[in-house]
Amino acid sequence: MASAPNTTADHAAARRAMIDSQLRTSGVNAPWVLARMAAVPREDFVPEAARAVAYTDRAVPLGDGRALAAPLFHAQMLAEARPTAEDRVLIVDGGSGYLPALVEGLAASVTAITPQEALEQGPGGFTLLLVDGAAETLPETLAARLAEHGRAVTGTVTGGVTRLALGQKTADGIALLALAEMGIPRLSAFDKPKAWSF
Repeated sequence: MASAPNTTADHAAARRAMIDSQLRTSGVNAPWVLARMAAVPREDFVPEAARAVAYTDRAVPLGDGRALAAPLFHAQMLAEARPTAEDRVLIVDGGSGYLPALVEGLAASVTAITPQEALEQGPGGFTLLLVDGAAETLPETLAARLAEHGRAVTGTVTGGVTRLALGQKTADGIALLALAEMGIPRLSAFDKPKAWSF
């Protein structure tokens, strides 16, 4: 008799398939990145009804306009961020809790906040900022939490196109370099204010 779908064994097999068919084929091969992606069960971070599709190569809706990004986004984010045992990491969580779980154990500390909390003043001194979603603009309040020369990895939105971007804290905020175009859930809290037009 075939095993029922959506079992622990099914998820473990789906996790291995994700690594082999989505991550490795897209150039994500760092052993430590693949180990973290294999260790954290994505199905635990989506609604019960979506557990069967937790490992597909697209974002999984979480409700209330939130989504868990596709596996490739998180794997490439980890690979670019390269968190170290000395890093104090600040994560703007897209609503799933999955990215903080991936980074836990790789850095000295991991602090997760919501996009709304990122718009407020908060403690600083973080050496690495990870934004779990695509932002039109990163607020000054978020840049202020990064230490001098702190690193950042985020999704960006420009002209409706989302990209993974790598950045660093500068005197003017966070300077970003777009790396790769990919589908990334948008964080509406970081949309630019709509300009008046006549």
